[in-house]
Amino acid sequence: MTNPSNSTIPRIDESDAAQVTRWTREFDVTDEQLSQAIAKVGDKAADVEMYLKGSRSSTNADAAQDAEKAK
Repeated sequence: MTNPSNSTIPRIDESDAAQVTRWTREFDVTDEQLSQAIAKVGDKAADVEMYLKGSRSSTNADAAQDAEKAK
């Protein structure tokens, strides 16, 4: 089995303003949120996306609690 080339893995270059703009729009986050995610998980776009999605998701328990509050 061969390993995929690292050059095919999308990475986010924080020093490139155009890339920061592109990725903040794609992930619907602020520059600061993107920067924090990169600091936490690295610059691979897929890792950053999963981190950001996880930070915005809630558990079923949270959803049930919110539903109870809405009654």
